[in-house]
Amino acid sequence: MTTKRVLILAPILLILVLLQSYFWVPTYEQQTRGNPERLNQYIAGSIGDASILNPILSADSASSAINDMVFEGLIDRDEQLRFRGRLATSWEVYEEAYFYVNESARIPGLPIAGPKELVAFLKDAKKNESIAQTALKESLDHLSSIAFIPPHKFVVTRQENDPTAKDKKINVNISVNAPARIKLVLDRVDQDLFKNLAYLLGKNYFASFHSENFLRADHLLAKERLAAYARELLPATEHNPIILFQLRPGVKFHDNHLFDAHDVKFTFESIMNPKNLSPRIADYEPVKAVEVVDPLTVRIVYKRLYSPAIGTWGMGILPEHLLNSRALKKEALGLGKDPQTFSMRQSAFNRQPVGCGPFKFLIWKSDQYITLDRFDDYWEGPPNYKRYIYRVIPDLLTQEMEFYAGTIDSYGVQPHQVNRLAKDPKFQNFSGAAFGYTYIGYNIRRKPFDDPRVRRALGMAIDIDKIIRYVLYGQGEKITGPFVKQTDYYNNSIKPLPYDPQGALKLLAEAGWKRNKAGRLEKNGEIFNFTLITNSGNDLRKAILAIAQDAWRQIGIDVRTDLLEWSVFIQERVNKADFDALILGWQMGIDPDLYQIWHSSQTNPYQLNFVGFKNTEADDLITKIRQEYDHSRQVEYCRKLHEIIARQQPYTFLYVGKWTAVLDKRIVLKTVDDDGNVRYEKIKPNKTGNYAFHFNKWIKLAKMPFMLDEG
Repeated sequence: MTTKRVLILAPILLILVLLQSYFWVPTYEQQTRGNPERLNQYIAGSIGDASILNPILSADSASSAINDMVFEGLIDRDEQLRFRGRLATSWEVYEEAYFYVNESARIPGLPIAGPKELVAFLKDAKKNESIAQTALKESLDHLSSIAFIPPHKFVVTRQENDPTAKDKKINVNISVNAPARIKLVLDRVDQDLFKNLAYLLGKNYFASFHSENFLRADHLLAKERLAAYARELLPATEHNPIILFQLRPGVKFHDNHLFDAHDVKFTFESIMNPKNLSPRIADYEPVKAVEVVDPLTVRIVYKRLYSPAIGTWGMGILPEHLLNSRALKKEALGLGKDPQTFSMRQSAFNRQPVGCGPFKFLIWKSDQYITLDRFDDYWEGPPNYKRYIYRVIPDLLTQEMEFYAGTIDSYGVQPHQVNRLAKDPKFQNFSGAAFGYTYIGYNIRRKPFDDPRVRRALGMAIDIDKIIRYVLYGQGEKITGPFVKQTDYYNNSIKPLPYDPQGALKLLAEAGWKRNKAGRLEKNGEIFNFTLITNSGNDLRKAILAIAQDAWRQIGIDVRTDLLEWSVFIQERVNKADFDALILGWQMGIDPDLYQIWHSSQTNPYQLNFVGFKNTEADDLITKIRQEYDHSRQVEYCRKLHEIIARQQPYTFLYVGKWTAVLDKRIVLKTVDDDGNVRYEKIKPNKTGNYAFHFNKWIKLAKMPFMLDEG
């Protein structure tokens, strides 16, 4: 009996010993005993590796985490979420607006409506204190300059289809005889300027300007094509918002090259260069020009109203001297590649980045770690930590064990651990609702996902309450659409999809999918089958994968699943839209601009509308949201967009997670005043819950201080 028991237990003991040795790592105390520098190192753990260390090219969270340390933008947001200067010290926002003189229109009180007369008329109106329309008076008050641009002529060349030969293009020269134009300079952006000026000039003054009358083409063009060119080349009205940034002097890149306005202009041009395939193009397409006024002044002119404009300049700025055409040509020739086809995406810079952020790049061992060193010449002063190490630990259990041992310094608590770890006195913890959501996305380019009834049915077959209860341990809540749930852009009137497998089968039957004798859904002799994929190393997504597969199989759908290593998942499947359905999540910002994720123009490879969602009404609302400066109207448009997307179900929206993160209590904020006095404070999150906002001031102490300043 005893011998038998020993024989049974021996393999178990062996397994326990092997597990213990597998998870064993030196403790924090053991590390610091042999390496005092460990106090000066912050070690983060991640389930996935970065893919590309270039802020204008990356779109995954792992790459962004490193890019945020290495690169710096012109601005960011402070603890209260207000914009603050970084590489820019200050900025001014104003507007130049234009309209063409419409001499055929009759203006009340102005018999002759030429450009000189019109300028004088507007200047007199600005001085008139008795104007009854409050909105008009306000617009006039903000005018700082009124002038006219004389008539001028120019020629543009465009390519058109040759009517005499299929698939052949011809050059069409379009002569433009532009009339005089009024230029208005305002001390702010006034989106209602022309609406208000119509009170003064007549309600049809702008609408009755027929710009096509001023164009002539040297080839016959359809009336609609000529009208389209007229709207492009001679718009009746034009808003040109402007941001004038004053840049911080003396800022250095990590190679000691001075940062200046040319780097800002170069970063913009690199984003817009189609060879680079930047996923950021949509954010910067509204920019008309980036002008270097002097080395420390950059003027950014927009083509049209664009309300998210300022926030986009939080983008990390690239070093022009390392990535310009001359540098890339030299690199291409050194590699034996064609300089004409060689792009920034192929540059070694993306694995050895140089920015002007608080940490400089040291080494990247793929799928193991990325190491950054403190940049001692950082403009705001060097961080307290001397080194930042980003370790790739795909297994969450291993991450947990390493956190307990102190070999990584923070840990994203899994839902089932929240109650235990949030109350552990050894740790400081931070928690909140995520600014984002988890979803199942369908490749709408592929059948049967091109049918919204099918997508809705797939969502109705999944018990999301079950996911929240058993996978998230209650640490989440349902979501119905694409906006951050904590903002007023989110449409709370939209109800979540019901869990209704029978209702799902009815919808599928309407779409032509019927159960065959074997109980599998079939249409025109084809079995309903597809593959659902997600990234490995994420136990939550792995569990959702299994739940969704089981739910769909119960209604007769043959679903295969696949877990892919993060970089393969992103680079080969997501970026190339090579999937049937996938599980992913979005981390969102405060701004409601969703152009990159949902606009029809963003469905190409390496863009973020990788599910291929296209909807004309949604496109119109997305554009309106971007051009709307009035918050209440912006909210109205957002809620309508939410309604359309919820109706079309390009995603099955699953949940907003509640996150909890824990740190050792010995990690504190350390500041030193001008007299050398050291002060330690508790770490506090900002309004979005970002507890790492003051990361540059973090330090880990050898022992917990007796008392901390609350700040």
